[in-house]
Amino acid sequence: MHYCEFAGNRPEDDVHRIYHDYHYGTPITNDNELFGRLILEINQAGLSWELILKREPHFRNAFDQFNIEQIALYDDEKITTLLQNTGIIRNKLKVKAVITNAQRIVQIKQEFGSFKQWLDQHSPKSLPEWTKLFKKTFTFVGSEIVNEFLMSTGYLPGAHQENCFRYLELVQTK
Repeated sequence: MHYCEFAGNRPEDDVHRIYHDYHYGTPITNDNELFGRLILEINQAGLSWELILKREPHFRNAFDQFNIEQIALYDDEKITTLLQNTGIIRNKLKVKAVITNAQRIVQIKQEFGSFKQWLDQHSPKSLPEWTKLFKKTFTFVGSEIVNEFLMSTGYLPGAHQENCFRYLELVQTK
């Protein structure tokens, strides 16, 4: 079996290999899971993806299983609690961005029915077009965060090399 370079030489239980084999480039239909991926990408900024992958269960627990509606209601007390949680990235700007973005997705859901439908209605776009839209709509989203979020969820190509078994699986499912 052929793998992308970043995953091929890793053991089967390595977080990168698991992410590669089961998640990266795979479309997500659940809004909370889509938002969860955005949360992870925002928190990865300036840090290693391995650190974020290892802390994903902590993020999931700290942010109410990525429940958009619950996160949108977080107050200063909840922010204080999150900033004391050693299992996540304790960066106030990132925590506040997650809450603000949840509030914006609640608005998107009112207009478009779901976060996924909003993404689908704007697809396809080039990375610069997506980045412009995300910067207009969300906070703490630069081109690299937007690129990785959209590649990891199947909205932009490039998640896998063409000879990778996952690339072939994902092409066949389209």
